[in-house]
Amino acid sequence: MNQILKKCPVPIAGLILGLAAAGNLIQSYGQIYHNLFGLISAVLFIIMLVKIIKYPKGVAKSLDNPVVASVFPAFSMAIMLLAAYLKPYMASAAFIMWIIGLVLHIALIIWFTKKFAFNFKIKQVFPSWFIVYVGIVAASVSGTAFKMTGIGQIAFWFGFAAYLILLPIVVYRVVKVKQIPEQALPTFCIFAAPAGLLLAGYMNSFAVKSTALIYFLTVLSLVMYIVVIIKLFGLLKLKFYPSYSAFTFPLVISAIGVKLVNRFLVKSGQNILALKYLVKFQEVIGIVITLYVLVRYIQFLLSKDNAAINVEKDKSAAR
Repeated sequence: MNQILKKCPVPIAGLILGLAAAGNLIQSYGQIYHNLFGLISAVLFIIMLVKIIKYPKGVAKSLDNPVVASVFPAFSMAIMLLAAYLKPYMASAAFIMWIIGLVLHIALIIWFTKKFAFNFKIKQVFPSWFIVYVGIVAASVSGTAFKMTGIGQIAFWFGFAAYLILLPIVVYRVVKVKQIPEQALPTFCIFAAPAGLLLAGYMNSFAVKSTALIYFLTVLSLVMYIVVIIKLFGLLKLKFYPSYSAFTFPLVISAIGVKLVNRFLVKSGQNILALKYLVKFQEVIGIVITLYVLVRYIQFLLSKDNAAINVEKDKSAAR
C-alpha cells in the first residue's frame, strides 16, 4: 500500500474529478452506474487524501511545478461533486464536505495567484490554469443539491470572467509560444472543460435563463470540444503520463453541459434532433476515455516499475 501511495501522483485528482462527473453524466441510465463511478472516484480520493496526510512534504514539493499546482484544484472540485453523492446518506456531513471543497478551492485560487500569477512567466502558463480559476464553477454545478444556488451564481460569474481573461493568454501560450514539455501535452484537452463547465453551471444554478447566453456557451463548448477531439487522436499515442487524467473531466463535462441544454430545449418545445445524437456521441466518448485512463492509472500504480514518468518530476515545466 505504501508503494501505491508513493507512486500516486497529484494529477490523479483530475481522474477523481472525471469519474465523479462521469457518474452524474450517466445517472439517467440507472442509479447503479452513478453509484459505481462515484464509488471508484471515492476510493481514489481516499488514496490521494491519505497520501497528502502521510507525505505532506512530498506533495508540497510537487506543487512547485506549475503544471501540477494548476491541476491540484481538481481535488477541491472533486470534493464538491462527491459531497452530492454523500448527501442521500449523510446530509449534514455532505454539506460540510461541500463547504470544505468550496473554501479549499478559494484558498487554492489565492495561493496559486500569489505563487504563479503575481510572478507571471508565459512559459509557466498551461491550459490547466483554467482548473484553478474556472474550476470554482463546480460550486454552480453541485450547489443546487444543497440549495446554495446563490453561491453557485456568484461562482459562475467569477468563472465566466476568469475564462474570458484567461482564454487569449492560454491560446497565445499554446499556439505561439509552444515549447510545452511532453509530460504536459495531455493538458491541451482541458481546453474543452471551461465552456462545458460554465454551461453546466449556468443550467443548474439559474432558474431564469438567457437563451443568448445558453447558445453562446453551447457553441463555444462544441467548438472547443471538436478541437480537442481532433487533437486527442495524437495525444493518445503518447506513453502514459499522470497528466492523462486531463483526458477525462473535459470530455465528460462537455457532454453534461450539452445534455442539460438538450433537456432544456426539449422542455421548452425547441427540440433539435441533431443535439440528441450529439449527446449520445459525447456520452460514449466521455465514458470510454475515462475508463481507459482509469485502466492505465491502475496499471501504473500496480506496476513494479518505479521509473519517474511523473509530470511532478519534470523540472523543465517549472522554469
